[in-house]
Amino acid sequence: MYQVVIVEDDPMVSLLDKTFTEKDPRFTVIQTFSEGRSALEWLSCHPADLLILDVYMPLLTGMELLHELRAREIESDVIMVTAANDAKTVDALLKLGVVDYLVKPFTWERFQQALDTFCRHRQAVAGEAVSQDALDQLFAPSASSPEHPVPKGVQESTLERIRTCLRTAPPQGLPSESISRQTGLSVVTVRRYMNYLVERGEVVSSFNYDTGGRPCRLYRYPGLA
Repeated sequence: MYQVVIVEDDPMVSLLDKTFTEKDPRFTVIQTFSEGRSALEWLSCHPADLLILDVYMPLLTGMELLHELRAREIESDVIMVTAANDAKTVDALLKLGVVDYLVKPFTWERFQQALDTFCRHRQAVAGEAVSQDALDQLFAPSASSPEHPVPKGVQESTLERIRTCLRTAPPQGLPSESISRQTGLSVVTVRRYMNYLVERGEVVSSFNYDTGGRPCRLYRYPGLA
């Protein structure tokens, strides 16, 4: 499970960030801060996978905090959630390597997209070498590759129903039958879509041999185990 720190001076936005983050079982919020200086002191001693960071804050701005973190070789990934949308600020933060940038106000769907982008990034660089397909999924996730073209009849709305189901799956994953019941799709349809998501590298599958009978295939997001 990925550990998240929120740095946001607006308590309502901070609560919204936390609520949206913890709707995804791949993440847990371990600390929240209302200003950058306290966040810097804490992060200097404690690891975190992901920061959800505002720009305009007292004592130390989000930009200054990120500069300090990088100077101290603290490599936590960052998603900016901020009202700062002037081109100079956006460009400077992107050059500091933020994973995604959300301008307030934002929707849950867009926030979830940012979390998915972070997970794709972590998955792509998890091994000793990075495949071209993993890079394609990281930099152009909506584009299909020749190796994994979008099959005829695959609908984005159906993919999203399945993704939503998997985001609330237990750590060991879910079998096709459970996904079918929760989404209202047929088992045959679920298996076809799961094969596609596994081929893309978005979802991983494993076998459960503790069924007392035929092994059961389970599906989950990579960050859940």
